[in-house]
Amino acid sequence: MILYIAEKPSLARAIASALPTPQKKHEGYILLPNGDCVTWCIGHLLELAEPHDYGPHYKQWNLDHLPIVPDEWQWKAKSNTKKQLSVVKKLIKEAKQIVHAGDPDREGQLLVDEVLHFAKVPKRKLEQTQRLLINDLTVTAVKKALNTLRPNQEFAALSRSALARSRADWLYGINLTRAYTVKGRQAGYNGVLSVGRVQTPVLGLVVQRDKERENFVSKAFFQVIAHLETNTLPFQAKWQPSEACAPYQDEERRVLSRPLAENVAKRISNKQGHVKQYDKKPKQQSAPLPYNLSALQIDAAKAFSMSAQKVLDVCQTLYERHQMITYPRSDCRYLPTEQFKQAKTIIGQLKTLALPFSTAAQEANPTTRSKAWNDKQVGAHHAIIPTSQTGSFSKLNHDEKKVFELIARQYLIQFMPVYKYLATKILIEIEGGNFVTQGITVTELGWKSLMPQSKKEDTELPILTVGQQVHCQRGEVLDKETVPPEAFTDATLLAAMTGISRFVSDKEIKAILKETDGLGTEATRAGILELLFKRSFLTRQGKQIHATPTGRALIGALPNSTTVPDMTAKWESMLNDISQNKQSYQTFMHELDQALRNLIHSARQGSMSQFSSLPKTSSAPKKKRTYTRKSKRPNKANPTT
Repeated sequence: MILYIAEKPSLARAIASALPTPQKKHEGYILLPNGDCVTWCIGHLLELAEPHDYGPHYKQWNLDHLPIVPDEWQWKAKSNTKKQLSVVKKLIKEAKQIVHAGDPDREGQLLVDEVLHFAKVPKRKLEQTQRLLINDLTVTAVKKALNTLRPNQEFAALSRSALARSRADWLYGINLTRAYTVKGRQAGYNGVLSVGRVQTPVLGLVVQRDKERENFVSKAFFQVIAHLETNTLPFQAKWQPSEACAPYQDEERRVLSRPLAENVAKRISNKQGHVKQYDKKPKQQSAPLPYNLSALQIDAAKAFSMSAQKVLDVCQTLYERHQMITYPRSDCRYLPTEQFKQAKTIIGQLKTLALPFSTAAQEANPTTRSKAWNDKQVGAHHAIIPTSQTGSFSKLNHDEKKVFELIARQYLIQFMPVYKYLATKILIEIEGGNFVTQGITVTELGWKSLMPQSKKEDTELPILTVGQQVHCQRGEVLDKETVPPEAFTDATLLAAMTGISRFVSDKEIKAILKETDGLGTEATRAGILELLFKRSFLTRQGKQIHATPTGRALIGALPNSTTVPDMTAKWESMLNDISQNKQSYQTFMHELDQALRNLIHSARQGSMSQFSSLPKTSSAPKKKRTYTRKSKRPNKANPTT
């Protein structure tokens, strides 16, 4: 008997739909006519054991117990899915051949692998286990995937990476949450101070941005604009201060002296200048790549103010229920060359839909191949694109339609002509000073014809020649003020997590992180943000995201290394290396263990003054005390990333 183990019921149904009929549905699995079976997990059927499972004394939160580091790690069945776990274990025992059909990512790999190991599958059967990788739930795509099974052992490194991530989050979250919660209680705070390997640095980013905004002191600076006349077209150019002006400028070369600016404006008024440089070059811009999850979440936040979690939830529905898009939890923005064969069919379907850019989309040419098709850039999964199954489009709700339209547009622009324009740069010298202006003239909109045109593309400038005389009608001083950094929004906070190298101080780590996926993963970022809101560490004010007083106090109480992305970002890089067999699991866990012991030591030595800004009572409502029986106080922090 061949047993297919899917990550969730919807994937199991998709697999079954591509296999022979008639089929018989049983509780927890689908029986095929030849005796093979398709079963499923319901997300993780197992979870890492709690500290008290290793010893009852751990039920009490005590600094003397820390760090808690299991000698032998234990899994335990999740209480709400024990029944399905029993079904899967029974089928595993009966199966002669196992096909692992977890989602095509790090977590999907571990999710089924952990069940196989928990069920004590014999070594020989494990070695023969095959891997089914599905990015598209349509019948055609699933049948194709079933014909290209790979040995599951090829993905052992991916599974080790996920296991290391899971255990690291447990160690970090359990130990530091307990350490700082105990210290907080000693200082009078009765709530749980949850600390996570990823969530705490994300909170730290927001706290730091809030402080920068509050402490920001605006300063005035000045620009000089030359209003210029030619025989054909008037235009403006901006003064470029010389090195002699450096004493009157800040580090960003902004002029801080109004008298200096006024002197320049007065000196150039009603004077002749001449063209020192005139460049007009044809340029072009290719379409941006198709979406991975983070890029989609960022664009949806900008366009529709959707939270990251909302976008992920909508995508899961489009993928599982409607089967209109490919696997959404993807970190890849490229497509396999094999997929190009489907372009004609998919484009043909999209052209029939009532999309807001449907007129321009008619120009999409399925024979055009963008740089998105690149096998070397594709791993277990590829970019998020539409499938050929668009029959449910009219049934989509408002949010589903908006997200699908973004995905469809990003796919269609791969088949549009490049955006072409003329880039003009003019350098004018007036009374010894240099003035510059730049503009573009669109020659072919190309793929941009599908994009919202929020502002006029063209910046029309006159045609000039080097040495030509121009008249400066007047100089004008513009009063400017520096502005504080903008508060984080869903879009910019996600962008900060994916581009975390910008916030890392260590040059070596910064260089490494430019090559990695950032803080958290495509699958976890939305959940991390929602967790911070749920725990009342973050709050929304319109589109802006700010830290709450409790969130700020927590960051203030923690050591700096836990609140900045450097350490955890380095670990993300190591986890990525483990998945590619460039780093060992043991090295990663050893480094984490050493860092954890130092952090626990720091927590023990910390003074109570660190917690002075925390509220003295928990923000959670107290349960009414009863005296009829002894009440048990929950002592579970539920730490995660």
